[in-house]
Amino acid sequence: MKSDDAMRPNRRRVLRSAAGLLLFSLPMGLRAAEARKGLRIGVIGSGRVGGTLGALWVKAGHEVMFSSLDLEHDRKLAASIGAGARAGTPKEATAFGEVLFFAVPYSALPGLGRELAAEIKGKIVLDASNPIPGRDGAMAKEALAKGTGVASPEFLPGARVVRAYNEVSYVRMREDAHRAGERLGIPIAGDDAQALKTAVRLVRDAGHEPVIVGGLARAREFDYGSAVFGRPMTAAELRQALGLKP
Repeated sequence: MKSDDAMRPNRRRVLRSAAGLLLFSLPMGLRAAEARKGLRIGVIGSGRVGGTLGALWVKAGHEVMFSSLDLEHDRKLAASIGAGARAGTPKEATAFGEVLFFAVPYSALPGLGRELAAEIKGKIVLDASNPIPGRDGAMAKEALAKGTGVASPEFLPGARVVRAYNEVSYVRMREDAHRAGERLGIPIAGDDAQALKTAVRLVRDAGHEPVIVGGLARAREFDYGSAVFGRPMTAAELRQALGLKP
């Protein structure tokens, strides 16, 4: 007769299966509601871009923890947004988030990748950080030569990186959120299908229209200094400018 210890893994599998069957047996509306349940998002870099998008995501029903080098700033930001927003250290925000959003000076990425290595592993990371040679030095030139879609994952090993929200200003992100008519197009690129799906959801939840450009290697097409960088466009205009099929 098998011991209790030997039986425990089987019991766990049975319980997981039962939970899955229970979810599947729910009416379609309830299953859809479960799928649309708000996410926990850790914002690393709560400046203009991180603060703007974090606030939009809170309004969309997500929970957001803001973090930066200035915890007092993050606390004031969270308090100004209200329920659903909180503040913490970068390590706390990275542990908190199911999804992470990085909007930091590009030269900070290598250090953050080392400091947060355990917390970012396996997580979806939306990376909006831009390598700007005049600010970030030689490493920015190297990143642009590779393309940030290739460079950023090297600095954030183990993360499921999607390049997103690096191409337009925070002012347009804020002012054009949920605008009438055609929405502001946001180019995104990633190699992980589930990460891309989550990024699409979050772009739409923020009130913009996602434009999937392709895999991470194609993120260079909307990098800093590219033909479309800094040019706010509708999704249709962006697809045309990048030579993408409608």
